[in-house]
Amino acid sequence: MLIPHDTRIALDAVIDLVNTAPENDQADGLADVAALREFVRRHAISGVGELTRRDLGAVHGVRTRFAEVFAAPDSAVAAELLNDLVAAAGTTPQLTNHDGYDWHVHYFAPGATIADHVAADGGMALAFIVVAGEQERLRRCEAPDCGRAFVDLSRNRSRRYCDSRTCGNRLHVAAYRARRREAAG
Repeated sequence: MLIPHDTRIALDAVIDLVNTAPENDQADGLADVAALREFVRRHAISGVGELTRRDLGAVHGVRTRFAEVFAAPDSAVAAELLNDLVAAAGTTPQLTNHDGYDWHVHYFAPGATIADHVAADGGMALAFIVVAGEQERLRRCEAPDCGRAFVDLSRNRSRRYCDSRTCGNRLHVAAYRARRREAAG
């Protein structure tokens, strides 16, 4: 699946945001304003002013909505969730070239809050996945103790783990050791 650079950047931010949610006895990865500032820095989100606890709460709400899209049973439900999210963000598509990037589209209105910024750009990135008929690529890791979100960009849509080097290898090594114990026993 060919994904434009700006859409991929927005998808990466969505995945990272969804994966900050407290799950599987892990702490909230976006627990305070400092963590939100780090999220903005890590994803080079432009045009963000001073961040407050109100911004943090609004971004938590967007995170919940994005997680609902990953859990949507079909494209109709995903589309409804995304339409609501993008409309609430007050999308205003604009062509821009900044920070060394060639022309691309921002979907948030100038001066938008961080929550509206992420909701608009991330919501549109997810919408492109749904429009392409590729919603099944929005997945959760199949490792029993993980469940992190990811976008399966493999050619044959066969990716099962958020990271094959951690979750995938860990499960394969555990299965191998179990087979060896069984054969020895």
